[in-house]
Amino acid sequence: MATSNFFSDNADLRFHFESLNLEEVVRLRENDYREEGSPKDFAASQTVFREKLETVGALAGGPILKRSEEADRVGVTIQNNEVRTPAATAWNLKDLSDAGLTAITIPHKYGGLNFPVSIYCMMQEIVSRADASLHNLFGLQSIAETINLFGSEEQKAANLPKFASGEYDGAMALTEPNAGSDLQSVQVSAKQDENGVWRLNGVKHFITNGAAQVLLVLARSEEGSKDGRGLSMFLAHPCPEIKYARVEHKLGIHASPTVELHFENAPAELVGERRLGLIRYVMTLMNGARLAISAQAVGLMEATRQAGWLYCDNRTQFGKALSELRPVREMLTRIDALTAASRTLLYETAYWVDVRDAWDKYAIANPDCAEARTNSKAAARIADVLTPLTKAFNTESPTSAPTTASSATAARATCSNAPFNVTTATHAS
Repeated sequence: MATSNFFSDNADLRFHFESLNLEEVVRLRENDYREEGSPKDFAASQTVFREKLETVGALAGGPILKRSEEADRVGVTIQNNEVRTPAATAWNLKDLSDAGLTAITIPHKYGGLNFPVSIYCMMQEIVSRADASLHNLFGLQSIAETINLFGSEEQKAANLPKFASGEYDGAMALTEPNAGSDLQSVQVSAKQDENGVWRLNGVKHFITNGAAQVLLVLARSEEGSKDGRGLSMFLAHPCPEIKYARVEHKLGIHASPTVELHFENAPAELVGERRLGLIRYVMTLMNGARLAISAQAVGLMEATRQAGWLYCDNRTQFGKALSELRPVREMLTRIDALTAASRTLLYETAYWVDVRDAWDKYAIANPDCAEARTNSKAAARIADVLTPLTKAFNTESPTSAPTTASSATAARATCSNAPFNVTTATHAS
């Protein structure tokens, strides 16, 4: 299998990287470049961003892609309450950890890179193009970001450096058998024991990466409540009181563990304030997840369209390559357009999320700054519209694209010589 660099071989992705106007965002995130570990200026930041994108691109186009078929074929197993991912996936995660890519957005003080969300989305697109299952693990770094935003100083110090080192990974434990999209109906209970320790009881169902070292669990802390106002967010680690009942059987992404969890008086820590679990903390988590899934969809589309062009360039019918036949070429061109449109929408959305987050953090640190509050609210209005729209459009586009190459085949057959050089304009800010 030929290797490539999934960043440098993608002209459209490089265009979006070079066009993103992140100078203000980076300045705010880096506190005018005064933080320990900060680059000296925006130009230095751009250099680091590019280096890391090249690193992810080389890993994705090389060892990760080579291992993807084996990882999907082996899948996830569970034995003696231990969830086991394929050896190929473990090697992929080690490669990413060794490259310092396990804490993309968290601050330098905890060992993170403090990158904007836009750059992290690009990394997720690149990884997804090689292995969609791996993305389901790599794309859950929003768990660390949620702890950074809402956790106590003790929780940050205890957990974030271990995310940065690759020792910890994360999962959001939200869904229950009788509470899927209707999270207000969550019934896993959280009660304090005689020593003041929170204890979780109940079942969480269909939890992506449910055997992670850090679980953010939505649970009902207010006895007698029936809606979202009675829910809080808790942090739990693997322990004997958390049972892995089963690994879900899925149609695809077999190397990503999707687990049913049984909490039996499991110890946990409250994250943030009581009663804000759903209405504030989960909403932040879900918006991050929407962007992550949107990036995953773009990566799958890129893999699919590349595989489609490769097959049709090399398959001959009626004396011509399939790609020279007008009906086939129209199908291939349409998926080119859908991929470009999805990517443009993704990075426009990520940009406004970055603007919102940067000004929001600045407003928290500088509560008397009216400009920060105004800018944060203005960006939030745009981000709140674009985020669900992007997820809806991008996740539907791969299924509507008229191509004969399935995403699974695409992940194994990706090539780097497709005739694609779209440079679609993005925001002019």
